[in-house]
Amino acid sequence: MFSGSLVAIVTPMGLDGSVDFDAWTRLLDFHLSNGTSGIVVGGTTGESATLRDSELRELTVRACSQARRRIPVIVGAGTSSTAGTVERVGWLSELPVDALLIVTPAYNRPTQEGLYQHFAATAAAARKPVILYNVPSRTAVDMLPVTVGRLSQLHGIVSVKEAVAEPGRVRELVAACRKDFVVLSGDDATARQAVQAGARGVISVTANVAPRAMANMVAAGLRGDHAAAEELDAPLVALHRELFVEANPIPAKWALARMGMMGDGIRLPLTPLSAACQPALLAALRGAGALQ
Repeated sequence: MFSGSLVAIVTPMGLDGSVDFDAWTRLLDFHLSNGTSGIVVGGTTGESATLRDSELRELTVRACSQARRRIPVIVGAGTSSTAGTVERVGWLSELPVDALLIVTPAYNRPTQEGLYQHFAATAAAARKPVILYNVPSRTAVDMLPVTVGRLSQLHGIVSVKEAVAEPGRVRELVAACRKDFVVLSGDDATARQAVQAGARGVISVTANVAPRAMANMVAAGLRGDHAAAEELDAPLVALHRELFVEANPIPAKWALARMGMMGDGIRLPLTPLSAACQPALLAALRGAGALQ
């Protein structure tokens, strides 16, 4: 179920910070029409840290209704509190989602044993499949392959999104985990290499603005045509870089606004893309064919 190019979708907003549900419909249609393999609602790119539970619920319900089981819908459910995460996965499990994405707790920096117990408690409470999410650059804690391997043996934990940008890490995870456990890349710049190393796809930021190109690149890699994957990835290299020139999702939201998909809304403490960064991102969008 979880393979290919899945999008860590942005949450479109008005200038007042309110969620723009009309733009949400447009974005979902954009992905349903352009080969995206799954929608991740309320992840980092969706400004999860500033979404209210009521907003997350409404975004998720609408995404499930629009997708109509054509592609999986995954919802971000992680918090820095085990009790809070258990509570959240409880009510999210009642929605018609396909999986729950649980990020490692940010700021409190648990040990590897603490991470294991956090995810074990979360999986025990969840009534949907759980995808682990390791992103040390955001959370200040790195969940090591040996810990993921232990967790892969627990019922309900089916996958990991790994944002450590090293293909060697993917190989370690594949070796450490049970055979049917799915490793997904969480880093666009190395996603092609991650697939070659054994990942089954990517949860992508770049797919927000270039969904068809990302879908084609990952598909080539999954069928073992690594030369074609490299050729398809080449026009995206600058885009992978420039979409992180400021904190994600600042550049992605600016790009989508330029593409006419949504407005310029973003929530504090994030601010709009600085003028100095705009020309390079504009050039990258044009180079990738995402903007004329």
